[in-house]
Formats: sequence, C-alpha cells, structure tokens
Amino acid sequence: MTKNSLADLAVSGRFLTVRVTPNARSNKVIVENGTIRIGVTVPPADGAANAAVIKLLSKALGVPKSRLTLIKGHKSRDKVIQVD
Repeated sequence: MTKNSLADLAVSGRFLTVRVTPNARSNKVIVENGTIRIGVTVPPADGAANAAVIKLLSKALGVPKSRLTLIKGHKSRDKVIQVD
C-alpha cells in the first residue's frame, strides 16, 4: 500500500486497527498484509507513544491530528483509531 493508498483510508467515521512498536529504531508507518504497523521511537510511558502514533498517523494519512481519536488500546500495542 502506497502513501496515496493510506490517504484513501482517511474517511470520516472509519476505524483503523493498528499495531504499534514503541522504542523502534525509527518512526515509520507500513502496511503489511493489510495490517497498519506503526513504529515510534518514544517509550510507552505517560501516553508519549500514543501521542507519537497519532502524530505519525496523521502525517501519513494527510489529516490534522484533531481528526484522529484513540478509541481502544491506550495501554496495548493493538489500537483502534477513529478518523473523524
């Protein structure tokens, strides 16, 4: 899936399931076998990794951070994010 395809997922009301890897070597968003995988360099402490995920995903989707809401998985690697 290309970056343009990721932008196609930025439909209002859509729920995105993502798999997060905190403490990654680099910040990245990849799609592997239909799964969105996000690596962030920050540790999973005090919500820092969640904030980094929202920031990185908003950039990849081409939408403002305010349009993304973490619905499920605040303390898990598997997260559900809604596009508003």
